[in-house]
Amino acid sequence: MPPIPLAVTTSTKTDVPTVREARAVAQRWGLPFLPRRSSEGIAPWLGTKVDALLVVGGDGVTLWEPEGSFAFHAGMAHLRRMRLRQGQRDDTFLKLAEIVPGDAVLDCTLGLGQDALVASLAVGPQGRVVGLEKSLPLCVVAAEGLRRYERGADSCAIEVHHADAHAYLKTLPAKSFDVVFFDPMFAKPKKAQPAFDVLRRFAEHAPLTPEALEEGRRVARRWVVVKGARHTDDLRKLGIEPAPTSRFSDVIWGRLPATP
Repeated sequence: MPPIPLAVTTSTKTDVPTVREARAVAQRWGLPFLPRRSSEGIAPWLGTKVDALLVVGGDGVTLWEPEGSFAFHAGMAHLRRMRLRQGQRDDTFLKLAEIVPGDAVLDCTLGLGQDALVASLAVGPQGRVVGLEKSLPLCVVAAEGLRRYERGADSCAIEVHHADAHAYLKTLPAKSFDVVFFDPMFAKPKKAQPAFDVLRRFAEHAPLTPEALEEGRRVARRWVVVKGARHTDDLRKLGIEPAPTSRFSDVIWGRLPATP
């Protein structure tokens, strides 16, 4: 039998609440649940019984594959949210998108949800943030991590959908979101922790296409914002002039107006 592409199991803590939560995760995402004995390691499963495992434990959901693992972490989003709560309005994403309380934001490349987390605070409890992620393993890690993240009463919940952004955009009415955001995976990886190498192996690497960008402009009421790598011409190829940013930053940002 070929390995199962993706399954859910528990951490070594196999008590009733943990098993119940792991089964709930499997059911939410239509994945098989594999029972695990408390002393049983998962290393022999990886690459033989399963290609990858989502392990549910007290610290959330961790994705494991033969070469490593990664889990949801708010990362720099936590610091960006702290600065926003302190009244600092210098966040590049929020400034370019001109996000205000009550806005609706569509993040077409959710990843681990860092920009979506910042947007959820900026739009406030009356706003809306929707995140799309094409990779099912990343989608589950992000969605389950965001479910457990203590965002506070000043932020809206983030709706997560496992979907291809271009296909999803085509189903939406025109002018249905104030801001549409794209953050394609960089073609040339930056130096990062080993966990990010695991993330890259599961991430969607297809570049942003002009067709998807135009769908984003149709769906947006105000701006389409795009993030890119500094030492590429990816944005200019799409007709986007990069905004001025710090020369020490690895990323550049640009925006296009919504379709009139």
